[in-house]
Amino acid sequence: MSDLKVALITAGGSGMGAAAARKLAADGYKVAILSSSGKGEALAAELGGLGVTGSNLSTDDIKRLVDLSLERFGRVDVLVNSAGHGPKGPVLDISDEDWHLGMDYYLLNVIRPTRLVTPHMQAQGGGAIINISTAWAFEPDAQFPTSGVFRAGLAAFTKLFADKYAADNIRMNNILPGYIDSLPEKDERREKIPMGRYGSMEEIAATVAFLASPGGGYITGQNLRVDGGIMRSI
Repeated sequence: MSDLKVALITAGGSGMGAAAARKLAADGYKVAILSSSGKGEALAAELGGLGVTGSNLSTDDIKRLVDLSLERFGRVDVLVNSAGHGPKGPVLDISDEDWHLGMDYYLLNVIRPTRLVTPHMQAQGGGAIINISTAWAFEPDAQFPTSGVFRAGLAAFTKLFADKYAADNIRMNNILPGYIDSLPEKDERREKIPMGRYGSMEEIAATVAFLASPGGGYITGQNLRVDGGIMRSI
């Protein structure tokens, strides 16, 4: 039996997605990375994997990532769904177009690749899908309105998916990061964090790796806060 393990990472050219790709590669996974900037291709080459330049807003681009990964590696064990930054602004000033774009960034970015990889995970006997969400999914912050609205929807989708596919040994969980050092640090934000510091991208990557591992094998349908305690009372 082959020991080959394969992880797909969307929006993985920088930030938390790239950190997750590096960690999974270090853990022995072959990685396939989708990124709109081209950084994903460079990172994949560095890690001995596969890179595709394209957008997780495009089903065609995601399909190309999945198809090329299957052609090269023959399986998909882990899917990590990261995201870019959706529209912001005062809640009633956000246009219909930008609300739809927010749904693309923060909800359909998960649903699209999940549709494509799930049949392959079923055929091979299981898999893990890990979505990088936000600590503010259940108590939204006006700074990130479209993120809060649609990642609350992602939490509901994740529970529905977990219920449906647990019997196929396919798990889905969300990681809810707080303030992470992929963003510029601000004193007023840091002061709100009980641990007194921003989290690191490597800490998020380590959580991804745990949920992908056999140690996370009995965890599904969950929303795991990794936020330094900022949402401790929610």
